[in-house]
Amino acid sequence: MTLFTGALPVVGGSPGRHAPRVAALGGGHGLSATLQALRHVSTDISAIVTVADDGGSSGRLRAEFGVLPPGDLRMALAALCDDTDWGHTWRDAMQHRFTPLPTAESALEGHALGNLLIISLWDLLGDPVAGLQWAGALLGARGRVLPMSRTPLVIEGDVLVDDGGRERREHVVGQSALGHAGRRQKIESVTVHPADAEACPEAVSAVREADWVIVGPGSWYTSVMPHVLLPSAKAALVGSSARKVLTMNLVAETKETPSMSAADHLVALRRVAPEATFDVVLVDPGVVEDTEAFETAARDMGARVKYARLGRADAPEAHDVLRLATAYREIFHEHEEQ
Repeated sequence: MTLFTGALPVVGGSPGRHAPRVAALGGGHGLSATLQALRHVSTDISAIVTVADDGGSSGRLRAEFGVLPPGDLRMALAALCDDTDWGHTWRDAMQHRFTPLPTAESALEGHALGNLLIISLWDLLGDPVAGLQWAGALLGARGRVLPMSRTPLVIEGDVLVDDGGRERREHVVGQSALGHAGRRQKIESVTVHPADAEACPEAVSAVREADWVIVGPGSWYTSVMPHVLLPSAKAALVGSSARKVLTMNLVAETKETPSMSAADHLVALRRVAPEATFDVVLVDPGVVEDTEAFETAARDMGARVKYARLGRADAPEAHDVLRLATAYREIFHEHEEQ
């Protein structure tokens, strides 16, 4: 296997080479890492973000105002901020959370300023896509951020619970509850509602017009899978002529995925979307315990495996942005040469 150690990529590519149009699908910290990496590879980036979050500040605002959960959208905007003092300052302001005095109570406690700014723009403009565009302009975002759907979604699933040596099935509703299912539980299936919600038209266009679509990394059931659980979003992905990369997490076993191997992640995704194929599965070799099983699962999705060292030296469970950028650049160039 060929490993890449994270040499600094050159922004903008070779002279005369057109920057690839890239659509990145996901949510949360995983999508943030992807976007920060892609900034070194392309100047034409569309982030398409899940809208099922119901926890924390996003969950409170969603419940109180009936809006899309803004948190993951805010994180994507911050990841694409302009690399200047202006961009960094507004990024930090957007990410700032209010903390009242210990003796005081405040409705603002725990809210991120960016969440409040985003829903303010939505209220003023009456259009979530336009609101995100204006928020992106404030940060000088190098790319655009789009919701997966204009309709807030609910994710739920059936979970197998170990109850004193006997398994029982439990239905769990909500991304936050499902994401914290715990190690005593195993997620058996997931769905999103309303199932007939339409994918955001601008997101559909971005996926269809992309040269490359990047899916993952991220929480497997609550950030990655929603993009193939919503029928209209899955149809856009399956119908796109773009080349597709599935980026694996750096840790196989999490609270969402206890006792699951890297190969099991691919099998779970294929189970809910057998028609979704990929060109490349990008993975850190340290995640793969059974190489043969993993490569077989990747081939079943139409993909070859690209191994690359992707973890940070100081935090091996987090993606190193430059290593990830190098891996994406290598993948793009390898396919240009074919």
